[in-house]
Amino acid sequence: MILPYSVYVYLAAAVGPAALLMWLVYRHDNKDREPAYLLRKLLLGGLFAAVIAFILETVGENLMYLLLGNLSLSTAQFGLLNAVMVGFAEEFAKFRYLKKYTWNDPNFNYRYDALLYAVFVSLGFAAVENILYIFMYGLTVAVPRALLAIPAHLAFSVFMGVFYGRAKICGTHGDETGRRINSLAAYLFPVALHSIYDGILMSKGSMILFYVFVIAVDIAVFVRIRYESSHDVSIY
Repeated sequence: MILPYSVYVYLAAAVGPAALLMWLVYRHDNKDREPAYLLRKLLLGGLFAAVIAFILETVGENLMYLLLGNLSLSTAQFGLLNAVMVGFAEEFAKFRYLKKYTWNDPNFNYRYDALLYAVFVSLGFAAVENILYIFMYGLTVAVPRALLAIPAHLAFSVFMGVFYGRAKICGTHGDETGRRINSLAAYLFPVALHSIYDGILMSKGSMILFYVFVIAVDIAVFVRIRYESSHDVSIY
């Protein structure tokens, strides 16, 4: 079946930014390259995570209207609550498949692997989300999403991976307290970043504040990627 040319353009615009960022993170994996089958599985996990997140967000939004509908919340207040709910739902779904597919995999033998795995799950998620947005709203949303939404998912995942790698090291060396604390941080730190990002937008907050936040986080993320790559250590 030959698809119309416009479909290929839409798919390229939707998937291209995520693929580029995945490649940039992958090329910093200097110790031990990860097998293609595992990376493909993580991308598939991102797709599954998008489905799970959609279900959780739908349930969460309905519950919010049911429980809070009579409180006369302002648009800003409801937007902030919705942003927190979305943050918890989406990062939970990503973290679930990250851990499911990698925690006991023998290829998970360096700390940077955790960052790479988290990025592939998250950007697989972001690519699916981007496909939906671009096919729904057209190419007009492609550039802002490529510059903002896709890098935001990268940012959330990098910090998830940083703490996830430390949790794995703690677990391998019998430090259960360290494993639990870092596993919790691997989930909650991205939730916090995600909630702030969405919260400013959903509550119609200051766009200056939004752009300052985005630029600061993006700089921190790329510095962190380089640091984690150059200071990579074996888990075992």
